[in-house]
This record gives sequence, structure tokens and C-alpha cells, in this order.
Amino acid sequence: MLKILVCVKQVPDVDLVKMDPETGNLIRTGVPTLTNPLDLNALEAAVQVKERYGGVITLITMGPPTAESTLREGLAVGGDNAILITGRPFGGADTLSTSYTIVKAAEMKGSFDLIFCGKESLDGATGQMASQLAERFDAALISCCFSIDKISGGKIRATRTLETGREIVEATLPCLITVEKDNFYGRLPSLKAYLASKTAEITMYSENDIDGLDHEKIGVPGSGTIVPRIYPPELPEPGQIIRTGSSRSDVGTLLALLTEKGSI
Repeated sequence: MLKILVCVKQVPDVDLVKMDPETGNLIRTGVPTLTNPLDLNALEAAVQVKERYGGVITLITMGPPTAESTLREGLAVGGDNAILITGRPFGGADTLSTSYTIVKAAEMKGSFDLIFCGKESLDGATGQMASQLAERFDAALISCCFSIDKISGGKIRATRTLETGREIVEATLPCLITVEKDNFYGRLPSLKAYLASKTAEITMYSENDIDGLDHEKIGVPGSGTIVPRIYPPELPEPGQIIRTGSSRSDVGTLLALLTEKGSI
């Protein structure tokens, strides 16, 4: 039976996030959160593998206690158990320290044959986690997976999407996979599964619960990158559409504007 790990993340609704003009920091307080949409595609791919080949799906995330809702959402659509890594020392982590923490926590549950994760997250959008996790798990990496064609004899064959078309690749397990959403649209839970997810037990790890965790490699101390300030780009002066109904009139208006601005 396959052991499958799915990495998910709770992210703020980026359409509602605002910026503090004084500090340059994002204002997340009061902003609704949601499960990163591309992670739901990855979870759907994992569930399809489970339904076809058998397996147990473990969900894992790192975040505040509210991230528990993301795990319960995943349990409702096919996850079997879930791990929440939470604690103030994990705060401020970049992808380097986050990938380290996730792998150390996942190792508490043994090894995994398949690891699924989204291509990127809405809030960070670095696209770095998959390759970092694959390296830390000592796993093969299949990115941009269009379809999972066969799993047999400790190997996986898949079709991946490229800019110029598609290619068929084969890798030895363990393997980490990011997916294209074409064939892996997130499903809705059944009422029974939804109700069961509300009371399902979730394993919670603090910084003191993970075996062999180096506290200098988590959170801000373990981050290779620091973002001192975020600021919006300076937008150019908005353009103006000239449409008077007459080409001659349009040209006259344009010349007048250019003359006014000293451009001619």
C-alpha cells in the first residue's frame, strides 16, 4: 500500500490583503484565509492515486492554529490523517526553513512513496518548495504533471506538460509530484466525510515535539532570505483614450495634449 504525503498551505485571500503605507508590511489581520488552490489540485491527484492503487494519505501543513481548517478540508475530500506544525518559533520562515521543518516533521511518520504539493502558493508564488522538498526527501521530482499513467514495481510513469508540448517520464519511488490542474480539479466532499472531518484527530507538533529538529534552521534563524519591506510599484500616469468620432478631431485633440505636456 502506497504511503502518500500531501503538502498544503493556508493562505490569505490576496484580493483582500492591504498594505500598511507607513511600514510597508502586509496587513493580514481580519483578512479571510483559504486553502491554496493549487494544493487542492495536488490533493485531488493524490486521491485519484489512492482510489486506483490503494494507499494512505497524510496531509501536512505549517502555520498558525487556524491552519487546522485547511487540514480538515483535505480530510473531507480523501485525506486519512493530518499533521499541523505550529508554534511561534516557526514564524517568519522562508522556503528554505519551511521545507526543512516539513521534512523533519514528516519523518516522524516514517518514509513516503509519493509526495504531492502545489506548484506555488498565492501569497509567496516562489515555486521553490517542490524542488527543495524533493532534495530533502531524497526523492525524484516530476513537475507540471498532466496525468499519472502507471505506478508499478516501485516506479511511476507520468505525462508532464512542457511549453512545447508533453513528454512521458518515468521515475523511481520515492517521487515528488506537482500537477497541472487540467485533470485534477478539486472535488466536493460528501456530507458524511465532511461531518467526519470536523471531529477527526489532527497531530500537532510544536518546535519541541519534532525529533532531531535544529532550532537554528527553523523560522527566521533558518531562513536564507529576509524581506525587510514590501511596497507597491509606482504606477505611471493613467492613459487617456481619445475617441471623438472623427479622425481629424482625434488627431487635433492628441496634438493639443502633446503640446500641453511639452512633448512637441
